[in-house]
Amino acid sequence: MTASADVAVFEAVKKAPAATYPHALRWYNHIASFGAEVKTFPGTKKAASAYGPAAAAAAPAAAKAAPAAADEDDIDLFGSDDEEEDAEAERIKAERLAEYNAKKLAKPKPAAKSLIILDVKPWDDETNMTELEAGVRAIELDGLVWGSSKFVAIGYGIKKLQITCVVEDDKVGTDDLSDQIAALEDYVQSVDIASFNKL
Repeated sequence: MTASADVAVFEAVKKAPAATYPHALRWYNHIASFGAEVKTFPGTKKAASAYGPAAAAAAPAAAKAAPAAADEDDIDLFGSDDEEEDAEAERIKAERLAEYNAKKLAKPKPAAKSLIILDVKPWDDETNMTELEAGVRAIELDGLVWGSSKFVAIGYGIKKLQITCVVEDDKVGTDDLSDQIAALEDYVQSVDIASFNKL
């Protein structure tokens, strides 16, 4: 894109450069092709001496002449130098973090639950399985819900009780539940966990 800087240098050059400078000649011909339209180019027109290597060399000299604003140690590359703003930002951040943690604690967490299938084996084929099931279902614990059950043949006329329950992991331990079922000594020989699935 051409700008007023091109026009200032074009007017200072006055004639086309020699063919030994093809890039400069191409640039000169390009600017000359605009004719009177060059006066409408964008930008502020400066003297031709404000452009080029002499101007570039003058800029660092001017920068060296200006006193340094701060030591290198005081340079903050990632933010403001204003410590009051930093302290205020830290205070706001701490408040928001405290609000978030308070909301997180107040939010009720869903209880972790497990689906357990228990195999309750009787002593022999003469054990009353209906009473065994009633004894097992009579066990009540906070966080324990009994589900479906069935009698499964083991062999030689003996059946085991296969019963499903849902427990809240924080409230009911499988060992405690198995011990309470095994405490029905008149009916129960052993208790095994057939299946244990997290919900």
